[in-house]
Amino acid sequence: MSRFFGQVRQAGYVVPDIEEAMLYWANVLGVGPWFYAERVPVVNFRSRGEPSFPETSVALANSGPLQIELIQPRNTAPSMYQDFLKAGHTGLQHLAYWTETYDADLARLLAQGFTVGMSGEVGENGRFCYFETGTHPGAVIELSEVKGPKGKMFTLIREAAEGWDGTDPIRPFPDLKSL
Repeated sequence: MSRFFGQVRQAGYVVPDIEEAMLYWANVLGVGPWFYAERVPVVNFRSRGEPSFPETSVALANSGPLQIELIQPRNTAPSMYQDFLKAGHTGLQHLAYWTETYDADLARLLAQGFTVGMSGEVGENGRFCYFETGTHPGAVIELSEVKGPKGKMFTLIREAAEGWDGTDPIRPFPDLKSL
């Protein structure tokens, strides 16, 4: 457990082919089912303080309490995902910590010297930010707000993984407005 962030809740992988990655995780590792959005509806996205408009595919599944996120950028808009790919990397890009007190946690982390590299929102109460790591080669840290519909979706995904028998390995993202 991190003394700054709490429990790691998600491991995020940037991949060149999300469909292939979902099938690998489901068929070889037995992790699933995957909830897939070909284009995640992110609003108010900023990359290093500037507005950006990335098109990103995302798939989510759980392995026990740990959520696995697969991410494939679909355009070249500035983002830390693009930076990762341009540096010649694929694979683990970030570790996410979840919070229901986003404003307080963000203020605390900024006061500790963390710098936001990118941020945005997915649905109501679904803000997120990724912190710069400077020259350190390790995974980026994401702070992710999980109250409201996004938190309910994450619970639905975790519950679907419990006792999953391998059927219907790829499913559509739930509609956040209906949660």
